[in-house]
Amino acid sequence: MTIIAEVPAPTHIVFGTDGWRAKVADEYTFENVRRCAHGVARYVVDRGEQARGVVVAYDRRFASEDFAAAAAEVLLAHDISVAFAARAVPTQMSSFEVVERGAAAGVVITASHNPWTDNGFKVKSPTGAAAGPEILATLEATIATNGGTAIPRRPFADAEAAGLVERFDPYPGYERFVRRTLDLDALKAADVRILVEPMWGAGAGWISRLLEGGRIRVDEIHRERNPYFGGVNPEPIRPNIDEALGIIASGGYDLGLLLDGDADRAGAADERGVFIHQLEAFGLLMYYMLEHRGMRQDVVKSVNTTSMAERLGEFYGVAVHETPVGFKYVGPRMIETDAMMGGEESGGYGFGMHLPERDGIYADLMLLDLFLREREAGRWPASRAIAHLHEIAGGSFYQRLDIHVDRGGYAAFKDRLKTALTERAPAGFGGHPFTRTQVLTTGDGMKWRVDDGSWLLVRWSGTEPLVRVYTESTSQELADAAIAVGEALVRGA
Repeated sequence: MTIIAEVPAPTHIVFGTDGWRAKVADEYTFENVRRCAHGVARYVVDRGEQARGVVVAYDRRFASEDFAAAAAEVLLAHDISVAFAARAVPTQMSSFEVVERGAAAGVVITASHNPWTDNGFKVKSPTGAAAGPEILATLEATIATNGGTAIPRRPFADAEAAGLVERFDPYPGYERFVRRTLDLDALKAADVRILVEPMWGAGAGWISRLLEGGRIRVDEIHRERNPYFGGVNPEPIRPNIDEALGIIASGGYDLGLLLDGDADRAGAADERGVFIHQLEAFGLLMYYMLEHRGMRQDVVKSVNTTSMAERLGEFYGVAVHETPVGFKYVGPRMIETDAMMGGEESGGYGFGMHLPERDGIYADLMLLDLFLREREAGRWPASRAIAHLHEIAGGSFYQRLDIHVDRGGYAAFKDRLKTALTERAPAGFGGHPFTRTQVLTTGDGMKWRVDDGSWLLVRWSGTEPLVRVYTESTSQELADAAIAVGEALVRGA
């Protein structure tokens, strides 16, 4: 019997909170990568900025360098010169190169912290920030019309021989750039021992190299390329980083510094191997800039990030702005408000004096600097400095539950959940009634607050087929109650 396969319609490509991501060989194909690159090419050509060129970079995922070359070939066919990463690099290095070169845009082949089966396509604006909604709307409009059409491309080797491709190594320039705002020599001179966990990703070797040659002792695990990421999602949260936490807990380390698969997200652990969750890290970085660096500019945070930001803002007299989830909202708002920092729950933090984009390497170095300054102030080890933060900013018992949904039924599930959030929402959690209900401005979820400042948020992802339930509460018991309420609501849909 002969089976005639139905010819699938062109993939409907939509950029979520941070680019477009999909499963390799399913929707993530060379054809669809070329369609995305065609959208970027048309954006650059329509603005008459071909001469400014586009930066193209990639991570350590399966065939990322080949997908990057395919994207470059489309740009080259539109007479756009390309600066192409000489090897896999952290995502923020493309942001740095875009700014340094004055490029028209940046393209990064990465799926960040997604499962190893996925890959993705990120776009950077000329400011180095993640492309905002306006740029992405333009790209999506082009992509919606180019499915099934022949997209022009120029062979990569031919273009490189003609001098239209420049291979770049961002490390020397990035080190100089970091030294503008961080005293690397002081960090190198510190008599401490740290463990670095890059999770087999593109950030491997970067922190070790930036800190080499001094008194500080840096051990690093999982430096080799492994597109399988050891069988875990390369997101620096538990349980993915439990091996690193166990090594630290065994003794001899003062701090752990963590990175995600493309190194634009940061994480940390104290001297006991206790994970410093993402909301605590945001609070620590904000405290560091206010207390130790004396800065008083605005702060930007996503809706699923810590309420400690507001309390610190009130304590130090600094305005705090809230955005939807995703750095495509945080970055532009940072530029608009001249903010000193911005961040999101996922562990992505950006800094006005550095880049208006997430940089896990820079954030980890700033956390190291914070703890060393706290040591000078008599608050050591790291766990003591964290306790001091909570004395000022209040408690932060954070939990997040990821509920995965079948990819094929995801759209229908979101419709059911949207109805459940409005028609079957609970009245409160842990004996506390809701005092405020907030529909997310992007229409992808809802947030509730109770009288003591604790909150619960339910939101479906724009990049993966999953729903996330978040809470930040004033006690562990209240956090457990909030997560249970949110999980029941989602599973009931």
